Parts: sequence; C-alpha cells; structure tokens
Amino acid sequence: MNDEKIQTLHPEAGKTNKRISLEKYNVIKETILSILKDCEPTHTELMEQLYQNVKDTFEGGVQWYGETVKLDLEARKVIERTKSKPEKYKLIISKD
Repeated sequence: MNDEKIQTLHPEAGKTNKRISLEKYNVIKETILSILKDCEPTHTELMEQLYQNVKDTFEGGVQWYGETVKLDLEARKVIERTKSKPEKYKLIISKD
C-alpha cells in the first residue's frame, strides 16, 4: 500500500481536518458518492450503508474515515446537508 496522503478539509471555518491515506480516502469517497447517487440518507443511515459496503475489505475504522471524508466532501461542496429534520445528505449537482 502506498502511503500517499491527502489533507482533508472541514466545512467549519477554523477547524482543520486530518491527513489520511489517499487510498483509503478514495475508497470511502467513492462509496459515499455511490450511496448518495440513489438516496438521501440521514447521517446514521449513511454511516451504516458505508460500513455494510466496505466492512469486509476496508482496514481501519470505517466510521472514523467515513466521518472525515464526509466532512471533506461537504467542505469541497460535493455533498451537502439538507435543511430537513433529521438532516439528510445529498449530492450537489454540478452545473456542468
């Protein structure tokens, strides 16, 4: 496994996020995006689906990596939280 890292971002100004393995980041990112293509889950549902999808192949804390990558995707304006209660997550449709 290569040890290339990515500096993840945090959606709240002033908060810094983690430097994590780029390989693990990409696995979690692709899985989150594929989940959000089909539905708008709550945080709990998103983390549960993420865990179910990668638990057999992912080495490390799925929830921890999931949270870190989710925050990064929010900061990069790839996904967003809805204003509903409970909050749900959805893809931001790019204006391509």
